[in-house]
Amino acid sequence: MKKSIFPLYLTIFLLAACNKDVKRADAYGNFEADEVRVAAQVAGPILQLKVEEGQKLKTGQAVGLIDTTAIYLQKQQLLRSIQALRAKLRDPEPEIKVLQKQKEVLLKERRRLEKLIEGKAATPKQLDDLDGQLAIIEQKMAAARSTAQQANQAILSEEAPLRAKLASLEDQLQRCYIKNPIEGQVLSKLAEEGELATPGKPLYVIAPLDTLILRAYLGATQLPEIHTGMEVKVLIDAPDGEYYDYKGTIQWISPKAEFTPKTIQTKEERVHLVYAVKVAVPNHGKLKIGMPAELYWSSEKK
Repeated sequence: MKKSIFPLYLTIFLLAACNKDVKRADAYGNFEADEVRVAAQVAGPILQLKVEEGQKLKTGQAVGLIDTTAIYLQKQQLLRSIQALRAKLRDPEPEIKVLQKQKEVLLKERRRLEKLIEGKAATPKQLDDLDGQLAIIEQKMAAARSTAQQANQAILSEEAPLRAKLASLEDQLQRCYIKNPIEGQVLSKLAEEGELATPGKPLYVIAPLDTLILRAYLGATQLPEIHTGMEVKVLIDAPDGEYYDYKGTIQWISPKAEFTPKTIQTKEERVHLVYAVKVAVPNHGKLKIGMPAELYWSSEKK
């Protein structure tokens, strides 16, 4: 009986010795991405939405179009209103040309009177009367220009608000064209062609996957050991119980404590207060959103 128990004790002892050498991670977490929910900016039927889940898109790439008919018709109406205002503008030149003809006749008459006065065939009073008529002609020409200018200013003041509305419609027309905001991969498509888009309603979700964010949690006693910009080691599971090794950089450390998320730790540990950290990890294709990982920064563990 004693001989059969000895190998069992030996096995337990060796396992216990091995457990002392197991290196525990400094923190644990899951990968996430900086997701962007691309939403419609105007209301209307979706005419085109050329995105598919898993598709890679570039910044500024045109991916869709919302029906522009209603906005286009409003724009045409405004343009016609502006044209109608322009047609109301007054031109003083026809009136001034008539007055100019009268002035030329009076000037010709004045030259004739001057010769008659030299021959004492006319009186200076006749010349004074003629000069008075010329002055009245000049006043009428100035008044015609002033009246037309004032009338045109009033008309053009009505045009300014119409121009502002036209600029607003031009902006709305541009917003009908859906352009991808960031370079990344489409995670989910939330709308289809033919559906009605409304401002703020997401059309698809995209995220840059070349770098993923590992959100991990650590205790208050660990905070002095880390800082933003610090390089750390990240391990993910590999076949046959091995690990894939990555280098990451601490990007953010939460300034306030929170209860440990239920998805991260055991029931007993969920009541503990922890601090969240974000670690940027370059992704070469193996890292996926939601994947668990271990985080190391202590020198004896690196």
